[in-house]
Amino acid sequence: MLGPLPFREGKALFLSGSPQIVLPSEVSCASSSPIDPHSPPDTPLGGLYHCSGCSTSPRTGRELWPDFQARMSHFRSQTPSSGRRQSRTMTQQPLRGVTSLHFNQDQSCFCCAMETGVRIYNVEPLMEKGHLDHEQVGSVGLVEMLHRSNLLALVGGGGSPKFSEISVLIWDDAREGKDSKDKLVLEFTFTKPVLAVRMRHDKIVIVLRNRIYVYSFPDNPRKLFEFDTRDNPKGLCDLCPSLEKQLLVFPGHKCGSLQLVDLASTKPGTSSAPFTINAHQSDVACVSLNQPGTVVASASQKGTLIRLFDTQSKEKLVELRRGTDPATLYCINFSHDSSFLCASSDKGTVHIFALKDTRLNRRSALARVGKVGPMIGQYVDSQWSLASFTVPAESACICAFGRNTSKNVNSVIAICVDGTFHKYVFTPDGNCNREAFDVYLDICDDDDF
Repeated sequence: MLGPLPFREGKALFLSGSPQIVLPSEVSCASSSPIDPHSPPDTPLGGLYHCSGCSTSPRTGRELWPDFQARMSHFRSQTPSSGRRQSRTMTQQPLRGVTSLHFNQDQSCFCCAMETGVRIYNVEPLMEKGHLDHEQVGSVGLVEMLHRSNLLALVGGGGSPKFSEISVLIWDDAREGKDSKDKLVLEFTFTKPVLAVRMRHDKIVIVLRNRIYVYSFPDNPRKLFEFDTRDNPKGLCDLCPSLEKQLLVFPGHKCGSLQLVDLASTKPGTSSAPFTINAHQSDVACVSLNQPGTVVASASQKGTLIRLFDTQSKEKLVELRRGTDPATLYCINFSHDSSFLCASSDKGTVHIFALKDTRLNRRSALARVGKVGPMIGQYVDSQWSLASFTVPAESACICAFGRNTSKNVNSVIAICVDGTFHKYVFTPDGNCNREAFDVYLDICDDDDF
């Protein structure tokens, strides 16, 4: 069924040695000696991670390449074009060939999967840091970065994929060689399309429609966990990048619920009691963890409310109102210190909420009237956004916070699938103004990736 190579669901196959994480060229560091693989992700790396790789791998990447290519051709011949996974993250009809967008773990970069390959951008200042063209990787449906390192996770997609949508390929740009066969170092293959990939310094999470796999990574990958999920067509999932908390969140089995798993305290191969939060009455449509993994934010398919919960106590912390009309939320993100939250939707508005000092958020004028009925009371008690700005409504976008330049001025970045880049600055009193606009797809490569 799956070609000449023996197949096991979710098995990791080495294509060209073992992946290694190296220092990005734009980050200066005093030392180039090997470092501890458990150093904080936001610390500039000083050299290579120690990666022992798989000593039992009997074949090199070049020897495996013909069989690998044959398997990809086999999958494409068996899959009707109408069944090919479309962009689940942003839009059904990609604008300018963009199939999906995603920030890296600290929102300092974003990656762009396209019909023409992959592009990697630095956020501040905005510049292209590298690209993989169509000849190298074909059209790509999903791409995920590992912090600011040389490792990328790729999933085929779009109109002319070179790789299957049921496989995750790890691209090591630091590996010598100009051919794709030299750069692709690892493959995870499944029987159904991959909908999302999340990475942290020691693990990779791969999301299918009804199942989630967790592997050790990048050192000698092995499957650690496997979770059955509620039907999850958007591949919703978030993974905490913090060293102190290895938290994974995804939709629970019950409609509108969130399931949280502490990967550090759960033993591989064992099942633990589910840690569930009943967040909404309808299905979850968007979910996000803050950087320390202490707070989770989610929205339902209705898209009018965003609810925040403490990941330890499961208690609801605050309820934020995006609006009164139903909307599809594309993205929710916390600021680096969890003082603010931003959210984007198909209404073309990016909303900004205060979390540390919720008195900054707007309230309904009815809140001053006094006691009201239970239905109206829910509306009155909600907190409305501190500030907001608009992007083209027909162009889906992701949003995140920029680095603070002063105590009282913060910024939000919006990246749209139409190729536009928007930066707005806002103050605690709700004043919000555009500071920068650019077309990132027109920016030339600044440096080798």
